[in-house]
Amino acid sequence: MNLERGDVVEIIAVALLGYIIGSLPTGYLIGRAKGIDIFRHGSGNIGATNVWRTFGPALGLLAFAGDMGKGVLSVYIGSLYGEWPAVAAAACALLGHSWSVFLGFKGGKIVATALGVFIMLTWKAALVSFGIWGLVLFLTRYVSLSSIIAAASLPVTIAFFGYHWSYVLFGALAAAVAVYKHRGNIKRLLNCTEQRMGR
Repeated sequence: MNLERGDVVEIIAVALLGYIIGSLPTGYLIGRAKGIDIFRHGSGNIGATNVWRTFGPALGLLAFAGDMGKGVLSVYIGSLYGEWPAVAAAACALLGHSWSVFLGFKGGKIVATALGVFIMLTWKAALVSFGIWGLVLFLTRYVSLSSIIAAASLPVTIAFFGYHWSYVLFGALAAAVAVYKHRGNIKRLLNCTEQRMGR
């Protein structure tokens, strides 16, 4: 693909916009609206699971929808300019959620935002991986384990459905970030100290 100067400018612009959208800390803002710093409660994470545990299912689902929506919106805006801008916006939305400029480059574990991103880019693979997440959660009640296994399955499901190799690579990189962000959960799982959903 030959990129002209205008194409490069568009990619940079939508990438920056994707990063800003991804950086919007949904869970943190919900906590602040309730007068609570979510970093100081529960697991100390800004994701939907910690919001659920801290404030209940309604606000937990709102945080999940908000984080997922960031991925959807970023890719949609990028797609208005073409395939590569969409992918650039997607990648930067994930970076923004993980290392938010509004939170001193702290952030969440990208699972919900990645679901939004890959529903837009590789929807069949995303839905299968989400189904795997739900199945593991049903069997184990560990959200973290569900997220790790679903993330690891993503590049496999993308390849299975025959998407371009670049999407497989992107899925693998997103999965690697998700697993890395769950490194504390992995230690607790190995030590049998991880909390199950509903406790």
